[in-house]
Amino acid sequence: MKVLSQNTAFGGMQGVFQHQSEACNSEMTFAVFVPPQAIAEKRPVLWYLSGLTCTHQNVMDKGEYRRMAAELGLIIVCPDTSPRGDDVADEMTNWQMGKGAGFYLDATQKPWSDHYRMYSYVTEELPALIAENFRVDMDRQGIFGHSMGGHGAMTIALKTPERFKSCSAFAPIVAPSTADWSAPAFEKYLGSDRALWRAYDACALVEDGARFPEFLIDQGKADSFLDNGLRPWLFEEAVKDTDIGLTLRLHERYDHSYYFISTFMDDHLRWHAERLS
Repeated sequence: MKVLSQNTAFGGMQGVFQHQSEACNSEMTFAVFVPPQAIAEKRPVLWYLSGLTCTHQNVMDKGEYRRMAAELGLIIVCPDTSPRGDDVADEMTNWQMGKGAGFYLDATQKPWSDHYRMYSYVTEELPALIAENFRVDMDRQGIFGHSMGGHGAMTIALKTPERFKSCSAFAPIVAPSTADWSAPAFEKYLGSDRALWRAYDACALVEDGARFPEFLIDQGKADSFLDNGLRPWLFEEAVKDTDIGLTLRLHERYDHSYYFISTFMDDHLRWHAERLS
């Protein structure tokens, strides 16, 4: 693991690191914020998954999480959204596919399957690396994310509920199998058999019996992607007759940007901290 940068913030350490990933067959970069409490003891870890076109850096620069994470003693891990490198397949004119758009799934179709194994990377390889190199309590893990990352967080929580004690999302893509801006990518990554897409679709997972105790979702009502990409009401409908708890908060005037995310970041960190304590 290579250290790219380390900076002190709110008594803790904000670092950026790089390593060679077996899952993604490429060099991967990720960010970690370590709160001051981790000097003396293992601390809970909260995974943040970013959205389309983002890297690890967007939430680092705009998410405004460090002050509250330091206060609550939370380690924050921010992976990249896709494999990177000159030999990694991409669609340079399509921001919804390829680099920056890994959708937190394991691709099965060529050429994408050579590198795009973000589900394995985020759920297996990177956690092992974090556990080895940071003072984390892996029995206290939470996960959250934005947009495509909200989709990733929710599907990962539903598929591995034994690992996570909390899950939340900002403006998540709750049904990517049927959303205009994700279904084309799913077909390229996973093939034309839509039954296979259900493993990476929060609504479909709930319909197929997957369970997680509760979710917190914040959604801006001025989000331009609300009606054709996000559609949180579909997840509200999916969990209606289950024992899954859902707090869905809709906010007037807020859009899809990090202005929205940073506004409610403290709420999410406190919510996770309560469940990770």
